[in-house]
Amino acid sequence: MSDQNEQNNAPAFNMQRVYLKDLSLEMPNAPAIFLEQEAPGVDVSINIGGQALAETVFESTITVTVTTRINDKVLYLVEATQAGIFQIANIPAEQIDPLMGIVCPTMLYPYLRSNIADAITRTSLPPIHLAEVNFQALYEQRLAEAQASAGQNAAPAASHNEESGLILPPGMTRQ
Repeated sequence: MSDQNEQNNAPAFNMQRVYLKDLSLEMPNAPAIFLEQEAPGVDVSINIGGQALAETVFESTITVTVTTRINDKVLYLVEATQAGIFQIANIPAEQIDPLMGIVCPTMLYPYLRSNIADAITRTSLPPIHLAEVNFQALYEQRLAEAQASAGQNAAPAASHNEESGLILPPGMTRQ
């Protein structure tokens, strides 16, 4: 009987599902833009999110926007949100935020990179292979920014982790 109690209280973390939640591709200046001879400039932005779906089930998302321009004209704009559903059980509350802000995005990012490259290939242009991302450094940067702005903003949001921007279950906050 104690073996079963130990198994029920054992920490659990696993990915249950990975899916492409959203994908948008725009080429507003085609076909005229194909005649341009200059190399395009590329701008990439990344946003990480997450929310609790149930007591031990969480959704983690990464949204990437890739905008390429030649001079001031957009060649293409790709925005994709890769998502995953994760089981997180019997993990201390203070460890859930780093799991959602570092580990989950690290697991999802290869899928997102592949989907972005595939979408761009479908434009008949060479794909862009997104660079690796250090999600721990990104997470720490977000925490520092949140702590700096928390000094200016005294009212924290309910059931929202003010430091990372992740939505956690009621009662779970970063200590």
